[in-house]
Amino acid sequence: ITCLVMHLFAEFDDAANLLAANPDATTISIDEPEIPKNQHSRLQEPGREEDDELLGTDDSDKTELLAGQKKSAPFWTFEYYQTFFDVDTYQVLDRIKGSVFPVPGKNFVRLYIRSNPDLYGPFWICATLVFTIAVSGNLSNFFIHLGKPTYHYVPEFRKVSIAATTIYAYAWLVPLALWGFLMWRNTKVMNIVSYSFLEIVCVYGYSLFIYIPTAILWIIPQRVVRWVLVVFSLCLSGSVLVMTFWPAVRDDNRRIAVATVATILLLHALLAVGCLAYFFDAPELDFPAPIIPAHNGTTVITKSH
Repeated sequence: ITCLVMHLFAEFDDAANLLAANPDATTISIDEPEIPKNQHSRLQEPGREEDDELLGTDDSDKTELLAGQKKSAPFWTFEYYQTFFDVDTYQVLDRIKGSVFPVPGKNFVRLYIRSNPDLYGPFWICATLVFTIAVSGNLSNFFIHLGKPTYHYVPEFRKVSIAATTIYAYAWLVPLALWGFLMWRNTKVMNIVSYSFLEIVCVYGYSLFIYIPTAILWIIPQRVVRWVLVVFSLCLSGSVLVMTFWPAVRDDNRRIAVATVATILLLHALLAVGCLAYFFDAPELDFPAPIIPAHNGTTVITKSH
C-alpha cells in the first residue's frame, strides 16, 4: 500500500511539473455522463397522466402545487375574499377568449382556471348580461310596436330584476348542484376528476359571455335570425361545458355520465331559450281601442289589432 501511495504521488508531481512547463496542455476529467434534454423528456413521457394530455403542458400543475402552499386567510377577513378577485386584465381576456373559441381536446379548467380561479370575471359577465338582456328586451319591444298609434312606450324596469334573479340563480345554484353531485360520485368511483366549487362557478360564469353579443343581436326583429343566434351560442358555450365536465364523469357509469352531460346542456339551453322567449318573443298586447266622439253626441269605438 505504501508503494502504491508513493507511486500515485509521483504521478501527481509529474502532472504538476508538466502543467507548469506547458500551461496550455489539455487535461481530461472523468465526470458523470450527461443525459440529453430530449432523452430526459422521453424518459418522463410514459409517466404522464391523461389529464396532462388534456392540458398540453405541465406548467399549470406546477403552479397549482405552488398555489397549494400559500397560506389562506380566515374566511371572515377581507383578505380571504380579495384572493377571488386577484386577476389582471390579460387573464380575464384570455379566459373570455377561451370560452368563446374553445379548443377541442383542451380542458378549460386546467388550461385557464386551475392556476388562479376568480370571481371577478363571472360577476361582471353576469352583471353585464343582466343589463344587456333587459335593455335589449325593451328596445326589441319598442321596435316591434313602433309606428302603432295606440302604443305608448313605457320602460319595463322589472325586467332588470327578473333577468338578475334568473342569471345569478343559474350561475350559482347550478354549479352548486353539480359540485355536490361530483363530490357524491367521487365517493362511489375513485377515478372521477374533482373540481372545486369555485372552479365550477368560474367555468359557468365565463361560458355566459357569448350571450352578451347574442342578446344585443336579438334586437333584430326577425325570429329566424334570433333562433340561429341561439343555436350558434349554444354550440360555443355548450362545447366549453362538455369538454370541461366530460373528463370528470366519463369514468363513471356510462348512463350516469351521459345523463349528467345531457342535463348540463339541457339547463344551459333552457336559460337561453327562456330569456329569448320571455324578453324578446313576448306575445303582443291588446291595446285599448281609442274612443272617437261623434258629432251627434254618440261615441264610436274603433277596434285596433
